[in-house]
Amino acid sequence: MKPAEVRKLSNDDLKSEATRLRRELFTLRCQSTTEKIADNSRIGKARKDLARVLTERNARNTEKKN
Repeated sequence: MKPAEVRKLSNDDLKSEATRLRRELFTLRCQSTTEKIADNSRIGKARKDLARVLTERNARNTEKKN
């Protein structure tokens, strides 16, 4: 997910996307310990996508307060 795509999302979509990415990251971590993952880079991609979503959400919250 690119930063421009994240900026287009609504606040509700950001919240649901963060939840989805957290679940995906948890699942990937569980799979990495119990079984093989076909693509190990998916963990890093999920972490970066989650960081982008949370950064945008925090930026919007900061704008509201000011």
